[in-house]
Amino acid sequence: MAMSEQQKTIIDAILAERERQDKKWGEQNHVPPIWLGILGEEFGELCQAVNETGFNYGTELGGYENMKREAIQVAAVAIGFLECLERNREKWGL
Repeated sequence: MAMSEQQKTIIDAILAERERQDKKWGEQNHVPPIWLGILGEEFGELCQAVNETGFNYGTELGGYENMKREAIQVAAVAIGFLECLERNREKWGL
């Protein structure tokens, strides 16, 4: 299946966020429950951006750009979790 330009743009944004996260925190090798907490925090911020937009609370936390940024962060953290699982599969006996 060929990737559309829109998909390529989105994937590129997620990969750029992964790079930003690695530069900020370095390689992260958390156990899965820690990753779940990190992912949950990011998902919560996405939920907040969606709610702020949908209910029009008039804050700066909503809007298209905030929803997009938070969705990219959720996807990037999920990829970071997957990378960690691959790195530590044998070590953790998975």
